[in-house]
Amino acid sequence: MLQIYNTLTRCKDLFKPIEPGRVRMYVCGMTVYDYCHLGHARVMVVFDMVQRWLRTSGYALTYVRNITDIDDKIIRRAVENNETIGELTNRFIQYMNEDAAALGVQRPDCEPRATDYLPQMLSMIGILERNGLAYRAAGGDVNFAVRRFAGYGRLSGKSLEDLRAGERVEVDSSKQDPLDFVLWKHARANEPAWPSEFGPGRPGWHIECSAMSGSLLGPHFDIHGGGADLQFPHHENEIAQSEGANGQTFVNYWMHNGFVRVDEQKMSKSLGNFFTIREVLRRYDAEVVRFFILRAHYRSPLNYSDQHLDDASQALTRLYTALRTCGDTALPAAAIDWNDPAAQTFKAAMDDDFNTPEALAVLFDLASRVNRGETACAPLLVGLGRVLGLLNRDPASFLQRGLSAAGALDEAEIDRLIAARAEAKRARDFKAADRIRDQLKDAGIMLEDSALGTVWRKA
Repeated sequence: MLQIYNTLTRCKDLFKPIEPGRVRMYVCGMTVYDYCHLGHARVMVVFDMVQRWLRTSGYALTYVRNITDIDDKIIRRAVENNETIGELTNRFIQYMNEDAAALGVQRPDCEPRATDYLPQMLSMIGILERNGLAYRAAGGDVNFAVRRFAGYGRLSGKSLEDLRAGERVEVDSSKQDPLDFVLWKHARANEPAWPSEFGPGRPGWHIECSAMSGSLLGPHFDIHGGGADLQFPHHENEIAQSEGANGQTFVNYWMHNGFVRVDEQKMSKSLGNFFTIREVLRRYDAEVVRFFILRAHYRSPLNYSDQHLDDASQALTRLYTALRTCGDTALPAAAIDWNDPAAQTFKAAMDDDFNTPEALAVLFDLASRVNRGETACAPLLVGLGRVLGLLNRDPASFLQRGLSAAGALDEAEIDRLIAARAEAKRARDFKAADRIRDQLKDAGIMLEDSALGTVWRKA
C-alpha cells in the first residue's frame, strides 16, 4: 500500500484517503510575472508524477494547482513594462503552459487564478476576525494574530520563540507581534484594489491558497504539496488561516519536494547560475530534462549540471536504443500486467513514497532483457515508462533528434552514406566502409549494425 512521507508527522505514513477511492490534492503553483525556472520545473514534474501514480493506482483524483496572478512582484513588473497586470499575467501563463507541455506535464483538473476568488478570501478573513484571530491594524491592513492560534509552527517544527529569534527584518510597527502576517493589504497609490468591508485593498499571498483550496476541495482534503521553500511561512500560515476559520483539520498529508542546486550551489540570480526552463530546453531535449528530474527522489536535493544532464541523456538513450531492437516506431500502449514480477517491483518502489530512482531501475533491467533478446519485455518497458511520462516517442525520433546540430548532413544524405557503406561492405571494401563510418561519426552520427540492418542516432 502507498506510503507518503508527511512533512507534518516527519515520517512515512500509510496513505488513507478521507473518502475511500477518491483523492483531493492541492499544489502551490506559479506566480506569473516571469519565465518559469528550474525550481518550477521540478515542482511541475514531481507532482505530475504523483498525480499519474495516484490515477494509475485506481484513485479518482481531483488535482488543483493554483496560479498567483496578483502580488507585489507582478505589480512592479507590470509598471516596469508599462502594461496592465492582465496583459503581463496572461502572457506568462501561456509561457508556463508551453513549458509544462514540453516537459510532458499534464494539465491539472483545476487551475484557479487568485483574482477569481476574492469573495472567498474576504469571507474567510471575516470569519477569522469574528473568531478573534484577525485584527485591523492602524495602517488599514488586516493581520492574522499568530499567537492566538494554538499549534502554530508544528509544520516547520519550530516554536514561536524560535521563530521570533529568526526574525531578520524590521518589523511593521502596525503589527501586534512580529510574526503576524497580512491577510488584506489596504490600497496603496497606483496599485490595483478591490472593495471590501475592510476598505479597498488586495489580498495577502497566504490567504489566496486557503481560499482557493477550500473552495475547490473542501475545508479538509488529502494532500497539499509544493516546494520545500514554501513549508515556512506559506504553508504554516495556510494551516493557521484554514483551521482558524473552519475549526477542523486542514490537510492530512503535506508533501514538499527538495531544492534545486546548480553545480552544488544554491540557484540564485545573484550568483549567475539561474536558469529558466526555456534556457535549459535550448540545450537539452525536454524528455531528458524530465528524466533527469525523476532520476532523483523528489525529497532529495537536485543538482543541475551539464555533466548530470549529459548523463541523463545517455541513460535515456539506452532505454530508447533497447526499444529500437523492436523497430523504429513507437510500441502501442498496452495494459500493464501488475502480476508480472518486474511490474510488482516497480509498484513497490512507487508505493514507497514515490521512489522514482528505484522505479527507473526496473526500466533499465527490462531494457537489458530486451537487449538480450527478450523482446516480449518491450511492451512492459514502454507501459511502465509511460506511467512516469517517459518513452512516449518512437525510438527513431528520439535517437535521431537534433539533426540541425549534427553537422551539415541532412537525413537524406545520412541514408545515402549508410547505403554506400553497405555496398562497400558487400564488395568487401572494408576500408571504404570504415571511412564512411568515420565521416558520419565526425558529423555527430553513430551507426549501429543489428539484425534489422544499420540504424543511426545522433551522438
